[in-house]
Amino acid sequence: MPSSTDHRPGESSAQANAWLATAARALGFDHARVTSADALRTAPRDAAAALDAFLADGWHGDMDWMATHAARRRDPLVLWPQARSVVMVAMSYAPAENPLAILDQPSRAAISVYARGKDYHDIVKTRLKQLARTIADKTGGEVKVFVDTAPLMEKPLAARAGLGWQGKHTNLVSRDDGSWLFLGAVLTTAALAPDEPETDHCGRCTRCLDACPTRAFPAPYRLDARRCIAYLTIEHKGHIAHEFRAAIGNRVFGCDDCLAVCPWNKFAAVARETRFAARAETDNPPLAVLLALDDASFRSRFAGTPIKRTGRDRVIRNALIAAGNSGDTVLVPLIEALLDDASPLVRAMAVWALARIAPPGYVAAHGLRRMAIETDADVRTEWLLSDAVAERGIPEGSAHDRTSPE
Repeated sequence: MPSSTDHRPGESSAQANAWLATAARALGFDHARVTSADALRTAPRDAAAALDAFLADGWHGDMDWMATHAARRRDPLVLWPQARSVVMVAMSYAPAENPLAILDQPSRAAISVYARGKDYHDIVKTRLKQLARTIADKTGGEVKVFVDTAPLMEKPLAARAGLGWQGKHTNLVSRDDGSWLFLGAVLTTAALAPDEPETDHCGRCTRCLDACPTRAFPAPYRLDARRCIAYLTIEHKGHIAHEFRAAIGNRVFGCDDCLAVCPWNKFAAVARETRFAARAETDNPPLAVLLALDDASFRSRFAGTPIKRTGRDRVIRNALIAAGNSGDTVLVPLIEALLDDASPLVRAMAVWALARIAPPGYVAAHGLRRMAIETDADVRTEWLLSDAVAERGIPEGSAHDRTSPE
């Protein structure tokens, strides 16, 4: 006797999986589609080969976990050999406003759209577990749930399931929702009817590549994360290289440029989930507010958001770079106070920011005294470099006078 998961002759995948789409929609997901667990072995653009090349080139930067778990990341069947199907879900977080408008307000912190509301992991995973229970009850199969926390290539799997295609900026693009989608996955031992993959609709458009402030795309469909502002401001744990600081502008947490310029966004409706909307604490706050945060106030302000996971020191590092780019001399006392911060990461960027916007002679007046008591080599180097900049008037390089690595 056929089970409820059998794909009957003459029945389309959409008909076979209608119950799944209905259940997912009821839980707040915008789309749910299916691909086979071995889909990445037959993908038109070899996802495993692309991952291997990405890692071999070292483009993952500090993200050592990508290389550590590369074998499982390449293939869901290595992660779970018993899996037969992958249910990919998508939930829109499309904003109501133009997320790039904040770049014209240099004294405010530009925070990526995805991080302005409640942490998507909490929202998506809770509902995905409910959907997984429905799948298990309907099919009798075992299930496992994943939301951006396991070695699983969600974007290639989503493309194979037909949720969208990986655009030239390497992110998923949907004809319905543009570039604003959170993804989740349910692996199951049930044999569900696979949906048709989506085709690439980027055509000759290169807006996402052209928009990148740091030229992080050596070629279409290839990303050097080490040059990506999202990586630099969120994942990168150390000092941000001088060559990228001016180009960062006031982007304090992430970067939406390549996503926001995609023409397919014109079809995206504002996200249904209201908890993804900006909270007062994360709605591009003034840099002055961020620069005054100690660890306790940082944790309190950003509790329940993705920003908290990055930690106070890195976010203040980013805010100091933004302050240095702002030209706002009102921020000088706040920056100066951070020269005594416990974190060398913060102290170093405070030096850089002051060299950019403090009154003439500040570095010469304070540099030698500060260096005499500074114990961190990187902070001392920033003082030396800032002194050279102050004396010789060498401006920081912009994104336009650099070339991408090949």
